[in-house]
Amino acid sequence: MLEEVFQDVYTKFKLHFYQNVFQRFATREATLTTVESFCMEGIMAMGEPTIAEFSRMMGISTPNAAYKIGSLVKKGYVEKIQSTTDRREYFLRPTQKYIDYYSISYSYLHTVIERVRKRFPAEDCDKMEQMLLVISTELMPELDMLAKCRHPEAPESEE
Repeated sequence: MLEEVFQDVYTKFKLHFYQNVFQRFATREATLTTVESFCMEGIMAMGEPTIAEFSRMMGISTPNAAYKIGSLVKKGYVEKIQSTTDRREYFLRPTQKYIDYYSISYSYLHTVIERVRKRFPAEDCDKMEQMLLVISTELMPELDMLAKCRHPEAPESEE
């Protein structure tokens, strides 16, 4: 039962994201392909990865990743921020354009969380938070690379 309920919640979040992607295609607002949308989701999830980290996480070649990133840079959805410690390395940072473009998808998460807070006692919400933290940090070791990709030392953009 737990597996079915978890699958149902996960599927609904995915469907909401897909609805937003396809609605943008229907209204001709979309400037990202579906694959580029998934690339952007990966970059967002990883924090500020390098191209090499992104390619490893996605299981694609570095040249293929570099090509996809180049397209996203040209479209203005990603900026490459040069490392202050290794000038050959660049961190990938989603631009405000991307964040604005997909704010609807992320706002849905906040909507659901607010509904959870209204529906359940604070103790239950705290327990849910603890359980999700354990799931994320301990029970999904295949994605430990995500934590390693987040770079708090990545330089600020020079705008």
